[in-house]
Amino acid sequence: MSLRLRIPPVVWIALGGGLMWGLDRALPMMRLIEPPAHRAGWILVALGAAIIAAAVLEFRRAGTTVDPTRPAKASALVRTGIFGYSRNPMYLGMAVGLAGWAVLLGSLGPWLVLPAFATLLTRLQIGPEEAVLATLFGRDYEDYCAHVGRWFGRRG
Repeated sequence: MSLRLRIPPVVWIALGGGLMWGLDRALPMMRLIEPPAHRAGWILVALGAAIIAAAVLEFRRAGTTVDPTRPAKASALVRTGIFGYSRNPMYLGMAVGLAGWAVLLGSLGPWLVLPAFATLLTRLQIGPEEAVLATLFGRDYEDYCAHVGRWFGRRG
């Protein structure tokens, strides 16, 4: 059984956060950030939450689904707001939030989870979503991909 589109991204972030906590406790590799400086991680957590909220708001305005396990139910290609800078701002927000969690934990171990999180999410969620959106929205979606990065950034 393929895990593609089967596990909601909120589960992946919970697993990632738990693994980060476990690595920090079990293998407390080199302390990178000491208290109270580690509290700056809350800024990243808040930023990640704000990015996610902005994306959800744009989906609501467009009247389309926010269910990541059923991308075929998308009724609109959203290119406005935060979607003008990231094709996947909800996942970007999750990654930023996990980076904040790593800062809060303060050691090197949690940072090892972030690339794994991004890779898993790209393979099991984003890639399959993109295939569905390409089928649903065709040339409009291709044009969007040509101008806005998967994670972040505008293109020429």
